[in-house]
Parts: sequence; C-alpha cells; structure tokens
Amino acid sequence: MALCRQQNATQHRETQNKETGHREQGSAVVEFTFLALLLMVPLVYFIITVGQIQGGSFAVVGAADQAAKVFVAQPDAESGQAAAEQAVLIALADFGHEAGAAHVSTRCDPADCHAAGTAVTVTVTLTLPLPFIPFNDDFRLQASEVQASSTQLVGRFR
Repeated sequence: MALCRQQNATQHRETQNKETGHREQGSAVVEFTFLALLLMVPLVYFIITVGQIQGGSFAVVGAADQAAKVFVAQPDAESGQAAAEQAVLIALADFGHEAGAAHVSTRCDPADCHAAGTAVTVTVTLTLPLPFIPFNDDFRLQASEVQASSTQLVGRFR
C-alpha cells in the first residue's frame, strides 16, 4: 500500500513538472544574464575608475620626485622651475596623463632656492577625469584630484 502511494506521488510530481517546465524553460538564463549585466557593469566601471586613480597617484609621486631632483640640480631658480615643469610633463606623459590636467608649485625654505641647505618642495596636483565619458572638454566630470609633494635639499657642493 505504501508503495502505491509513493508511486502515485512520484507520478503526480512528474506531471506537475511537465506542465510548469514548458512555461519556464530558459528563463533562468535570461534572469542570470540580466542580473549579471546589472551588477557586473557598474562593478567593472568602478574597478577601472579606481585603477585610473591609482595610476594617477603613481604618476604624481614620480613626477614630484623627479621635479624636485631636477630643480636642485639647476644653477638658478628660473631654469630650475622650467626644468621641474618639463620633468613633470615627461613623467605624466609616461603614465598617459595630459599636461593640462596638472599643476606644479615650488616652495623653498628659506627663500633663496639655491643656497646650500635649502629645502626645495615641489608639489604636483593632477585632476583625473572619469573614464569613458563621451562629453567635450567643457563638461568634464572628475573622478578625483591627486596630489604629491617631494622635498630635496640643495647640496653644499655642486
């Protein structure tokens, strides 16, 4: 008797599965694809944006370091500033960043930038745009602004 009830229950489940199975066939693939796109596209965009910010951070650290070293190696403040700005442009170009998005400032303590023992601090600021934004230059959305400073001492002997 128990065997008959078990067979009837199994047949009843199979009949229900056949009836509902035809209507929902393939819907799991559609749902998975929709949810994967809905969740994965923003996640990938976030990862790309964070990578761009990290790359910008590396670029400004390297640019500030090289600019400070180049500045103290020059004979006077004017040529030092020009050489520092050129070093920043080269370092940023190596990382694929535009020169117009960067700002370079130099500070000397004490004021005479080439006296022995003077601390020369070069600060580089870079504005990073959001990736893949198809607008013109008038409407640029920014992801972040990164900044780095580097200090070099002017040596006693040159």
